[in-house]
Amino acid sequence: MEAATLGAAKPRQALVATDPLAGIRQRNIERALADAQLPLWPEPMRGVPNGVLRSALFGAIKRGKRRYMEREPIACVKGISIIYTGPRLDQSDLDVWEGALHLARLVKLGNRIEFTEKAFLRLIGRGGPGGSNIGKSDREWLRKVLARLTATAVEVTQGPYTYGGSLIDEYFRDGISSRYAVILNPRMKAIFNRDSWTQVDWSVRHALIGHPLAQWLHGFYSTHAEPIPYKVETLHLLCGSEAGENARNDAERRKALLDWTDDSLIPAFEALERESNKAGQSFSGEVGGDGLVRVSRLPSASQQRHLRGRAGGRIMRQRT
Repeated sequence: MEAATLGAAKPRQALVATDPLAGIRQRNIERALADAQLPLWPEPMRGVPNGVLRSALFGAIKRGKRRYMEREPIACVKGISIIYTGPRLDQSDLDVWEGALHLARLVKLGNRIEFTEKAFLRLIGRGGPGGSNIGKSDREWLRKVLARLTATAVEVTQGPYTYGGSLIDEYFRDGISSRYAVILNPRMKAIFNRDSWTQVDWSVRHALIGHPLAQWLHGFYSTHAEPIPYKVETLHLLCGSEAGENARNDAERRKALLDWTDDSLIPAFEALERESNKAGQSFSGEVGGDGLVRVSRLPSASQQRHLRGRAGGRIMRQRT
């Protein structure tokens, strides 16, 4: 029985004729759906789509009551689009989603990943050193976050590809053994294509627990092989900060932005620089008098290869 189709679909040949790259994109999509295996990043890292790290989807927000969002656009860098429905998400929610992705990379998306509550909480660094202090509150917190991530609906567009669905498809929990089975949507592979995701160093991110803005900055700048200057206002928007959202006029908004810079942004950069350098990863960031934020960081090994490849491409073009 054929599926019903709304609207007139263009034949594939017609699409290829009008857009020479359409055939390549179509094959890439088909390949991604046929092989729903995430890239195999190393154990000390966490793989995350760039669109997530370059946006306010998992914001640097305070604890407390979450605002519910109904198909609202999320602040993103140019070239990325996210439409979101669900309760606002924060950096601790991202810890859980990153942990689920980390386990899911070992199986094909759509297959279940299994873990106990304690093992997963240890994986994401909860409950003190080695998870020795995991208690009832930690287990209840994990249950709330998994429910929250399952209740989401996102439309993430990176380049020509869009993933629409939940961040976690479904989960099951054995109430006696506290064992979970979690399933992620196989179509999520579409936002893990080449150059569309980043490996985030977990040791640095974990050291920044309790500093949500520093964690957000770490993820954001991890996606940049060569960081470009950003306006303070742009970072304020992209991180999802709630500072100044109740300002009544431009003067109050300017003051809120200045206070946020002094009280949040600069200390976050200091924490990120300290923990990055401890991990042997050179990082520095400063807010200039012109309102631009400039960052210097050591690119990852894969980013260094990307930069060398890009430089080689420029040289070849110059010669021709």
